[in-house]
Amino acid sequence: MNSARIALLLLALLLGACGPRQLAPDDAIECDRCDGWIKPQDPFRLHGNTWYVGTAGLSSILIETDEGLILIDGGLPQSAPLIDANIRALGFDPLAIKAILVSHVHYDHVGGVAALQELTGADVYTSEAGSVPLTRGELLEDDPQYMGEPDEGRFPAVRDVVAVPDGDFVTVGSVGVRAVYTPGHTQGGVTWTWQSCAMNTCYDVVYADSMSAVSADGFRFSTSGAAAALTETADIIANLDCDILLSPHPFFFGMYDKLELRDEGNPFVNNVACMMYAETALGWLERRLEAERP
Repeated sequence: MNSARIALLLLALLLGACGPRQLAPDDAIECDRCDGWIKPQDPFRLHGNTWYVGTAGLSSILIETDEGLILIDGGLPQSAPLIDANIRALGFDPLAIKAILVSHVHYDHVGGVAALQELTGADVYTSEAGSVPLTRGELLEDDPQYMGEPDEGRFPAVRDVVAVPDGDFVTVGSVGVRAVYTPGHTQGGVTWTWQSCAMNTCYDVVYADSMSAVSADGFRFSTSGAAAALTETADIIANLDCDILLSPHPFFFGMYDKLELRDEGNPFVNNVACMMYAETALGWLERRLEAERP
C-alpha cells in the first residue's frame, strides 16, 4: 500500500471517530426564565410530517419533506444542542435541514438559529422587517421589548437571511410553507402555515406567532400603532384555515395538557383553536390598553 493510500485511510478513520458534527454554543443567554425554558422535552409527532423538537418552554417544529427538512425557530443559544439531539432521537439527520424559518426576532426564539445554521448550512427565512434585526443580532428601537442596550435584546447574529414577502412560500421538495405577516408583538412577526397529511387525512397546520402585548417599560401599545397591528393580526389568525395550532411558546397551544390525552386520539386537532387563540390575545390587549389609560 503506497503512502497516499495510507494517508487517505488514516483520514477516513479519524473522520469516522469524530462522529457527526455536534453543537456546543458558547454564547448562552441568561435570564430569569431561561432555566425553565430550556428544560428537556421528548420529541414527538404532531401529525404526518410534522414533529415537535423544541424544549419544554420554547417551541421548535420540524417538517419532513421528500428533499430534506424544515425547522421553525431555534430557541435560546443553549437550546440548540437540545434541538439537535431531539432531531437525532427521531431518526433524522440535522444536516438534512434545508431551511430554518423564524417567527419573530426575540432572543428566546432566534438565539439558537446562528448555531443551527452553522451546523446545517441551511438558509434562514423571516419577514422583511425581521431580517434587519436578525442579521444585526439586536433589537431595533421600534420593537416593544427594546430597552436600549440590554443583554436580553441581543443574540447571535445570523448571516445570509432571506426576506420572504407576505403570502409567499418557502418550498423544500413537495412541501411549501406559507409566510403570513402578523405584526404587533414585534414589527416583523410571521405566522407559518402548511399542510400535513397521514393515512389519507390532511390537516392545515398553523404556527401562529406570539400575540402577547408585553413590552419594555415606557412602551405604549395605545400610541405606537402596535395595538392596531395586534388587532389586525388577531383577525388574520382567526380566519386562517387551521386544524392544528402551534406557537412559539408551547403553553399558548396547551401542549402539556394535550400530551396527557394522546391515548384518546390526536388532541392537537381543533379547528377552532386559532379563533380561540386570537380572542385570548385580544383580551390580553384590552387589559394592557386599560392599564395604559391615565
